Amino acid sequence: MFLFNEDVIIPLALFAIPVVAITGGMIVAIVRVLGRQRMIELIQRERIAAIERGIDPAKLPVLDVTRPEFAAMLDYDRPNTPLRRAQGLLIAGIVTLFAAIGIIVFLRMVINGQDGHKAWAVGLVPACVGAALLVSAAAVWPRGGKAA
Repeated sequence: MFLFNEDVIIPLALFAIPVVAITGGMIVAIVRVLGRQRMIELIQRERIAAIERGIDPAKLPVLDVTRPEFAAMLDYDRPNTPLRRAQGLLIAGIVTLFAAIGIIVFLRMVINGQDGHKAWAVGLVPACVGAALLVSAAAVWPRGGKAA
């Protein structure tokens, strides 16, 4: 069958993974920006409606988007600390390393013939990237018991 031919499936899978990852990341970023913009717009509309009803603008609360109910949307509750940066590198390193191991196992199991007996080596590039992220997480991890 055409779709299960390894000459078609393997290149398709290898190119589909990064395309889906990059597209997904871009979609998440766009949705987050649009959500932030919409939240601030709704806050401003609420203030305008109150002013139109005759409320003195000086008596309105200050437009504070750092309030807890907005913090989850706007990321003000998670400051960029060295510990947070190190944890991000650690998570990225683990995910990348295990994705590479998955690629290596997949290619090793799918390609058994002589033509592609070294195809598993494709997974070494992401494995090295994952290992580098783990090393950089260890390098930036806060020392001396201070987390912030």
